[in-house]
Amino acid sequence: MLQRTHLAAAVVAASALALAGCTPAPQGEPAPSKQAATVSSPAPATETPSTQTPVPEASGKPAQPSEAELIGKAKALAAGYDYDAAAKTLAGVAGPEAESARAGIAKAKAGTVVWEDNSKISHLFFHSLVVDPKRAFDGDDRQQGYLDYMVTMSEFNKIIPELHKRGFVLVNPADIAGLDKNSKMAYRKIHLPKGKTPIVLSEDDVSYYEYMDGDGFPSKLLLDDHGQVKNEYTDAHGKTTIGAYDMVPLIDEYVQKHPDFSYRGSKGIVALTGYNGVLGYRTSKSEYPKNKTLAKDTETATQVADTMKANGWVFASHSWGHIDMGKSPMPRITRDMRKWDAEVRPIIGDTDQLIYPFGADIAHVEKYKGTRYDMLKKDGFDFFYGVDGTATSWV
Repeated sequence: MLQRTHLAAAVVAASALALAGCTPAPQGEPAPSKQAATVSSPAPATETPSTQTPVPEASGKPAQPSEAELIGKAKALAAGYDYDAAAKTLAGVAGPEAESARAGIAKAKAGTVVWEDNSKISHLFFHSLVVDPKRAFDGDDRQQGYLDYMVTMSEFNKIIPELHKRGFVLVNPADIAGLDKNSKMAYRKIHLPKGKTPIVLSEDDVSYYEYMDGDGFPSKLLLDDHGQVKNEYTDAHGKTTIGAYDMVPLIDEYVQKHPDFSYRGSKGIVALTGYNGVLGYRTSKSEYPKNKTLAKDTETATQVADTMKANGWVFASHSWGHIDMGKSPMPRITRDMRKWDAEVRPIIGDTDQLIYPFGADIAHVEKYKGTRYDMLKKDGFDFFYGVDGTATSWV
């Protein structure tokens, strides 16, 4: 039986922030020395996605929500700690049930406290999930990288309920900090019930690289017939199915069932390179100039990204070519960021999040300054994530 590495949890972020990580090295880059994401025992040979719940398609002009529907929506918002939005949903709704819901929302809000220290928020990151361990861990030259840096879908589906059980709640980086009226980064108040702990979740390299083909991973993210973000996955027998096989749709489904695992609809960060395209689509004009479906692939990837953002996901740059920003010369970093801005940013939109490939921070523990920082800051980045498995949090 394969012995899985137990990887240490990485860490978080705020103004000139901290901590995330990287993947088995593409394009001949050295593998990162830091590791992330706690894992459990080996998974069964082939894993299956969670049960899908069809969403009925709308037809004609949408009907006005009923009182019961508004109360249900308000309760769901309150379960996700968005008490003001919950109260607003019930504005103008009368009746004893609505009044009872209002009272419950007000009581829940009054029972929250401000999280004590935004510099003490852990950040846990993953890579694309292994669906079929038999194909990933088959003894070829990629096996060790998968063992060191990947988590199976079965392991992930054990980790997330354990986090939930221990009182962790997903938060958006924008909940932690943001620009104040003086354009300076400042912490923001996170209101949670006592006993709840905020955490940032992210996934690196969500491009479904070419080197992963045939190794038991999903092949892309897409919108299913109901407009929900799912994965395309082809099994060892060549059968292709649509379902939840990676972090994005798995978390979407989990939060739908357990809204108290998400702070005001927050999900996680998705960090993208660009050299193999994004989200499973070969959208790089410089690498795939002969791709006859380039325009359509770009359009589809943009639709998927827009839906993800609407569902609470945040996108981050992971550089275009997965380069070490701490060691690479400035001309290379500049060229790389120009490619990322030209080929990735138009698809996922503006972002102020940068997750370093290999976790290679440009400043280590020193204060951010210098040419590299000035260039990245000018390019719009306010949040910077490295990796440090020696601490539960670091900013």
